[in-house]
Amino acid sequence: MKKVLFLGDPGIDDSLAIIYGLLHPDIDIVGIVTGYGNVTQEQATNNAAYLLQIAGREDIPIINGAKIPLSGEFITYYPEIHGQEGLGPIRPPETIKANVKPFCEIFEVIKRYKGELIIVDTGRSTSLATAFILEKELMKSVEEYYIMGGGFLVPGNVTPVAEANFHGDAIASNLVMQYAKHVTLIPLNVTNEAIITPHTVTSIAKKTKTNFSELIEPIFNYYYVAYKKLNPKIGGSPIHDVLTMMAAVNPSLMEYVYRRVQVDVDGLAKGESIADFRPQPSAEAMKNWVRIGWKLHYKQFLGDFIRIMT
Repeated sequence: MKKVLFLGDPGIDDSLAIIYGLLHPDIDIVGIVTGYGNVTQEQATNNAAYLLQIAGREDIPIINGAKIPLSGEFITYYPEIHGQEGLGPIRPPETIKANVKPFCEIFEVIKRYKGELIIVDTGRSTSLATAFILEKELMKSVEEYYIMGGGFLVPGNVTPVAEANFHGDAIASNLVMQYAKHVTLIPLNVTNEAIITPHTVTSIAKKTKTNFSELIEPIFNYYYVAYKKLNPKIGGSPIHDVLTMMAAVNPSLMEYVYRRVQVDVDGLAKGESIADFRPQPSAEAMKNWVRIGWKLHYKQFLGDFIRIMT
């Protein structure tokens, strides 16, 4: 069973990634680090606690992550995509009591599962970068990192060139790309193809026997309406963060390329992910490489998603 420390900013797609991880028989979520991004860090904590309560998994610790980016820049939230509280039309009850731990608990989790821990980061990488700043050597004992971010040779989703996570804290993302080892990066190249249609969601909602049966369809429908406004031709919702969690337990869902990745940290191209894809890339491009998701096997992805969510 994969021991997963999840970092995210739930958020609809992060919440779906958590749900997927809680339901998957081969994933053991050993902690959730909540940070700012889709919503405030405080709201992300409440949403994570709500999901754990529904699952009956209040034993899983929630760890306070970053509230602002390393740059100190103003944070843009996305209520038009995720709703005012991050779960579309759903409002978590105010009576939820979260099992919240301080940031340093990250290091205790890493020590506890040394050599077998997988970190899945689907939000701004501020918390992960901070962990490297504080405990660079300890972070080497993490077995693998799966990170949702960036996009290569495709348009960005918050600027013409930048994906939201990399843009939200470009300094942190660049630091992680520089120092983390055994990284699998799940960029827009593959997540944009990870589409779930309303028909599939309705079918899952009717068949599912999980504790999340009343939650899945409303938040998906909200998400789909939001994406439909951005792209009227889209046939469903891309589940960026779920795909990242999926890859951690089933990497054969996609094909990969291997390159060094850097992130532009300033100016018009802030947040752009950069790698050398020339026919003969430089020797530097092949040093400290990252495994980059490049082509999604859609039928395999869809079958896996339906199987776990029902």
